[in-house]
Amino acid sequence: MRVSTDSVRALGLTMTTALVVGNTIGVGIFMLPASLAPYGMNAVPAWLITSVGATFIAWVFAGLSRAFPDDDGPYAYTTRAFGGAVAFVLMWCYWVSTCVTLPVLATGAVGYLSSFFPVLAVNHGLAAVTALALLWLFVLVNLRGARTAGWVQVLTTVLKLVPQLGIILLGVWALFTPHAEVLVHVPPTPLSLSGVIAASTLALYAMLGVESAAMPAGRVRDPGRTIPRATFIGTLLVALIYICVSLVPMLLIPQGELADSNAPFADLFARYLGPASGKLLAAFVIVGALGCLNGWTLIVGELTVSFAKHGGFPRVLGKVNAQGAPLWGLVFPGALASLMLIMNYNDSMAGAFTLLSVVVTATNLPIYIGSALAVLVLWRRGQIPKPGPREIRWIGAAFLAAIYCVWASIGIGRKPLLQALYVCAPGVLVYAVYWWHSGRRVVMAARA
Repeated sequence: MRVSTDSVRALGLTMTTALVVGNTIGVGIFMLPASLAPYGMNAVPAWLITSVGATFIAWVFAGLSRAFPDDDGPYAYTTRAFGGAVAFVLMWCYWVSTCVTLPVLATGAVGYLSSFFPVLAVNHGLAAVTALALLWLFVLVNLRGARTAGWVQVLTTVLKLVPQLGIILLGVWALFTPHAEVLVHVPPTPLSLSGVIAASTLALYAMLGVESAAMPAGRVRDPGRTIPRATFIGTLLVALIYICVSLVPMLLIPQGELADSNAPFADLFARYLGPASGKLLAAFVIVGALGCLNGWTLIVGELTVSFAKHGGFPRVLGKVNAQGAPLWGLVFPGALASLMLIMNYNDSMAGAFTLLSVVVTATNLPIYIGSALAVLVLWRRGQIPKPGPREIRWIGAAFLAAIYCVWASIGIGRKPLLQALYVCAPGVLVYAVYWWHSGRRVVMAARA
């Protein structure tokens, strides 16, 4: 089937930037202040460290896309450096984490929909059907092509930034009012290295997604220029927003009360704007969750296609429809996500986010550190095109990104890293089966 170049290279700077911002700012930010509350002001240096570390990670992906504009994303980058087997395992971890993300986002959206439709809070069967409907709605949106999914991402990203702006404006008003000293509650928890490390791990979970512009590289117009610009703009914008909106509730709600809150931003709005503001915030949380669901559906489809192109997945998963969208590459992970949702539909939303923060953060680190090390390996081999001052800075950023990933691994702890290892293990088996079948095909072809 012939597909026009415009359908394939459908994502421009606006859409790819929205992909970074929209995939990174999700439902988790609305819960993060409560998670960070026990660490008090340790969250401030933690956010600064995480923002710098995320910028270095973003720099890695931006530089790789500039150096190898014809590659289709991190699978190709890591294959260049380490070969197909290592690249497959790294991307397998990322692919699994993305598949897990879809049902969690759908569940989170339904959890906030229950504010408007209380029956969803008590009827788990109806809640599961609603979550499935949302999941498949965005599979259908992405089947309309990357351009349609991109415009949906732009719209939902703009809408989800509205409450962030409202929180920042509320903070400016409260902190600079003549009686600000009455409103401000500085957390008493002392600064400590262990507190900063633990808080920075939680903050890293919120920054997952800075690599989103590089993942669908094959769909991006002029990827050598667009992906680096979108990655840097999106990452810096997200970091600035996160630091501001995390500080506001930390300073305006007492530490103990904030730590016990199930909806810290809703409590903040209710405290200063009245109880009715809670539903308004819930509406924007739903938009944020749906925007994330759309963006990560696009990403998982492109990842599946990349697997099919590079080996390990059946080639049928890489075929595209008339709009240039991967039909089975979206349907297959959508079916897996649906199965996970059905198996866990009776879990609480808090439990789902615990799963997300533990498993997804750990399973994202391999592709981060793998891509950073790929830059260093390719540089040592002399495979970095046109080395110059820009490339030297990029190589330095890759070295610092690798160090930051080690720092983050220490903060995550042993148990989540072991869980990430369990996720990696099936990938080794899948690749071994693929390698064995490929070898048999070669032998049979030679005999023929």
